[in-house]
Amino acid sequence: MHRLLATLLAAGSLLTGFAASVSAAPYTSPYANFAGFYIGGLVGGAWGTFNTSTSTAEVPGGEFSPPAIAAFNSAGPQSIKPASLIGGFDAGYNWQTGNYLAGVEGDIEWLHLSGSASSGPVIIPGGAGNTFTVTSNADIDWLATLRGRLGFTSGNWLFYATGGAAFTTLHGNFQFSETFSPSTETASASSAKTGYTVGGGVETYLWQHWSVKAEYLFVDFGSASAFGVDTGVPLPPYFFTHSVNLKLNIARLGLNYHF
Repeated sequence: MHRLLATLLAAGSLLTGFAASVSAAPYTSPYANFAGFYIGGLVGGAWGTFNTSTSTAEVPGGEFSPPAIAAFNSAGPQSIKPASLIGGFDAGYNWQTGNYLAGVEGDIEWLHLSGSASSGPVIIPGGAGNTFTVTSNADIDWLATLRGRLGFTSGNWLFYATGGAAFTTLHGNFQFSETFSPSTETASASSAKTGYTVGGGVETYLWQHWSVKAEYLFVDFGSASAFGVDTGVPLPPYFFTHSVNLKLNIARLGLNYHF
């Protein structure tokens, strides 16, 4: 009995000493270095706002009065707020000195961010009860970014800010119709756009060579414009100006393989 008690006390003393030595030793991750080339996949969501506008100017001798033109232009600004799932690929290269990191990253993603808005039918001022309607549609199907990254590491965690250029093709379709004549004017815009993006994220190693990241980006693509002519009204015709502007938010997860 005494021998068993002595053995248990000795084992307890050894375990206590081992636990104390482990707790006192600083932890160093074997995967704390993010330097080098990597590739990976991305999934997430995108949401944003297409701000569209439709406007025309008063035409001397035209059929519409200044109050009617003002009503057209007042109904022209519209807001479309769609959302979409996204998926794609990224690749990049990091340079790391101590706990500080600088890198460059590019990605391409597919999505379907699309929506429409309509104002009307609205009574035309002085138009004997006739109405007009303004309709806008907008969409993008892909986007790409090329960005720099600056960050710092703590153990096997990386915290970073990112920013650079963004690319897409912005589509817009517009229609103005009225029952006074009646007539319909349509126009389309399809423009390759370069915008800017800023954001940040956090990344950590899961195991050797593989890391996972969570990231947020804000993207502003600016505007695409289109012009149309309402030829259905008696001469002189009315010329319309249309535009669509896209501001976009992206939240995504990435799984990267480091070479």
